[in-house]
Amino acid sequence: MLEAEHIQKHYGKKMILQDISLQAHPGECIGILGANGCGKSTLLSILAGVNRANGGTIKIDGQDTKNNPHMRTRCMGYVPQENPLIPELSAKDNLSLWYCDSALDMKKELEQGTLADLGIPKFLNVPVNRMSGGMKKRLSIGCAIANNPAILIMDEPSAALDLVCKESIRSYMKKHIQDGGVLLLTTHEEAELALCTKIYIIKDGQLIEKQAGLSASQLVACF
Repeated sequence: MLEAEHIQKHYGKKMILQDISLQAHPGECIGILGANGCGKSTLLSILAGVNRANGGTIKIDGQDTKNNPHMRTRCMGYVPQENPLIPELSAKDNLSLWYCDSALDMKKELEQGTLADLGIPKFLNVPVNRMSGGMKKRLSIGCAIANNPAILIMDEPSAALDLVCKESIRSYMKKHIQDGGVLLLTTHEEAELALCTKIYIIKDGQLIEKQAGLSASQLVACF
């Protein structure tokens, strides 16, 4: 279980997040929505340990990640909007960097595991700087799940992708939830919103819970 309590973030005098608290249990999909610049990506990056909060705590299964930072590495996977890939390296070489300390067998994953489901074998030897946006996103997800994380954090995972790529990514997201994983994401895709068991909107630095199942237009009206 992931618990965030009283998270605060400011840049100078500008307060971005004020007293944000949420819980995410196994098998839940949490959608974080809001207008551009409201702090969605900032919150996800803080939860993932990439950005530092000015206040508050983050716990995994009751343990404070501040005192146990390696827990984040073991339990979390993070897919930011910008792909964290090395442009000069191939998909295979990028994956190798992430899977070198993993308990998972990268070869098996490429043959019949999640990497195969994401379609990565089709462009395994292609350098990142020659990939399409969809290839990069699927590869980013493949890197993020190298440790088979129980908690997956995804920032606009299918933005600007074609329908085939969106379906591939959504299928993985659905499987992750069904297998008892935790998923937190920002999205404006109707199909991804339909996966969410909880919906929150960030407005004026506050986290406001909304009913799951509302349409995108209904949610946007709350921004």
